[in-house]
Amino acid sequence: MPSSQTLLYIVITIGAIALVYMTIKDLLRKPGKQEPDTAGSGDGRSAQSAVLPLQLQAYERLVLLVERINPQSLISRVYQPEMTVVDMQISLVQTIKAEFDHNISQQIYVSPAAWETVKTLKEQTITLINQIATQLPPDAPAKELNKQILETFLQSGESPSDVAAQILNAEAKKIMR
Repeated sequence: MPSSQTLLYIVITIGAIALVYMTIKDLLRKPGKQEPDTAGSGDGRSAQSAVLPLQLQAYERLVLLVERINPQSLISRVYQPEMTVVDMQISLVQTIKAEFDHNISQQIYVSPAAWETVKTLKEQTITLINQIATQLPPDAPAKELNKQILETFLQSGESPSDVAAQILNAEAKKIMR
């Protein structure tokens, strides 16, 4: 069991590092790309000002998505007392995928790094749920899975959802400048 928990911590840490790396890389690259767009004619500025509300709305929706697939929030919405570990695992994964699919069009309005952050968070959360579920008897009460998931996230320090939300907030603030 300690080796599985160690593996989960490593996956969460690698994901968080990758998210931070992509954001920093995008921040360093983006200022050079923006100047030619804003230095053009007035039409470019009016188009940019028309798109800004859509971009901000997309970032808002993605922050909401990040919160909705956060295990603490997700478990409280999905859990029903009669569920088994397998039932809960399937419900959690299906809910995450449905939430993601519902917001997939938002990628048009956000930076590639922001979208990659959301995709990575989705994949990491599903992987974590599946790894923990395989360590438990399939017919055990779902409460056991929920407990293990929440303990893993509490022990890992800053949650991947919090990191993703911070990255999305920083990106949104950057486009408002």
